[in-house]
Amino acid sequence: MSYDLIVLGSGPGGYPAAIRAAQYGLKVGVVEKDAKLGGTCLHVGCVPTKAYLHFADVYDHVEHSEEIGISHGEVKVDFAKMLAKKNQIIDKHSKGLVFLFKKHKIDLIQGYGRLSGGTTVEVTAADGTKVTHEAKAVVLASGSSARMLPGLEPDPDVILTNIEILSQADIPKSLAIIGAGAVGVEFASIYRTFGTEVNVIEMLPRLVPVEDEDISAELARAFKKRGIGVHLDTKVDKIVKQDGGVKLTLIGADGESQTVEAEKLLVAVGRKPNTEDVGLDKTSIETDRGFVKTNEWMETAQKGVYAVGDIVAGTAQLAHLASMEGLVAAARIAGKPVEPINYLQNPGATYCEPQIGSVGLTEASAREQGHQVKIGKFNFGANSKASVLGVHSGFVKVIADEDHGEILGVHIIGPNATDLISEAVLAMSAEATVETIMTTIHAHPTLPEAVQDAFAAVYGLSING
Repeated sequence: MSYDLIVLGSGPGGYPAAIRAAQYGLKVGVVEKDAKLGGTCLHVGCVPTKAYLHFADVYDHVEHSEEIGISHGEVKVDFAKMLAKKNQIIDKHSKGLVFLFKKHKIDLIQGYGRLSGGTTVEVTAADGTKVTHEAKAVVLASGSSARMLPGLEPDPDVILTNIEILSQADIPKSLAIIGAGAVGVEFASIYRTFGTEVNVIEMLPRLVPVEDEDISAELARAFKKRGIGVHLDTKVDKIVKQDGGVKLTLIGADGESQTVEAEKLLVAVGRKPNTEDVGLDKTSIETDRGFVKTNEWMETAQKGVYAVGDIVAGTAQLAHLASMEGLVAAARIAGKPVEPINYLQNPGATYCEPQIGSVGLTEASAREQGHQVKIGKFNFGANSKASVLGVHSGFVKVIADEDHGEILGVHIIGPNATDLISEAVLAMSAEATVETIMTTIHAHPTLPEAVQDAFAAVYGLSING
């Protein structure tokens, strides 16, 4: 068949591109190899992980409810029910995408899609049947998959990636996690809340290494207080499967070795782009270590072919960024006016406990770029709503230009940080200044007041801190 646009992949980069293009009046087909729509994010990534984090949060509140005068009997966890509820949430939203495709008259082309030259796509069905489709434009949204350490293979019982850990039937007594990025620290939070002995191993000197250094230090303090083993600047020298789990030999920065034993091992050392078998060799598309190079409109070097999401070179592998890239590509294909993405205004959100939200430059990167900076910092312990919630740690940190009050970056660790960061993103997008936020009335008592106080602290004018 012939289409105005064919999208390869139905994840958070692909389906928004398809829907927006259809809204613009284009004839759209989406190629998807899996039985259900939604990609990694919906099925074995963002959504199920956040479901478990919510379940853990509810459990933690119930466990500590006697502190606010609510007594109860023994708190029990039915992990099988949690697994079923998680799957129910996934199924609901996957079916929702099927409805949206029908609503916008988008054709679902089931099978594995490959570029076969120009903007032609060959789709191989499950039975091996191959069909070629012509399109005026193609959006590559093939996503990413978990990287594995050399010599290791994932299995459903001991060596886990994000896929296997989300299908576990029971809570393990102990869990070792290699990698302290978002995936690693989120699962550390989940399982520690449910009573698992957790050890996090990171070869770099900090947890969540992409975040501001103050955020990393605060998370390390919080994790250690929760009894999570934190091994920084540490390399994994050897991994041996044994009865009942796995044994890791670790080498610290001082050269000393130690061993960690665990029932399960989660490997969370990053993700690789799914570009090995999508027909790039049949095109003039340029790559960097497997990632696809694009311009600001998401166009590749192959005329008519665009790339979005985790496969794009030099950008963060985040679902919300993939969605915006898909929308930019769709508008460009349809000939509609659209602004390129300002990647400095892309928020990071990590849903561990405590949560982390960030946007813009870290303090170190701002100084490295030659900015004369002023810092505003406000601790949640002085915020009334945080006290109501029983939160006494964490903070909001604002990095601003000293001369003009330009907002260079905002970094939050604490309650609802992943929601609170949106105010900072909007402020930066609207080119607001520090003074704009500090003079904007915020409702009381609320957590966003902590954001206002942090902005006021840039000029030493915080009321509550």
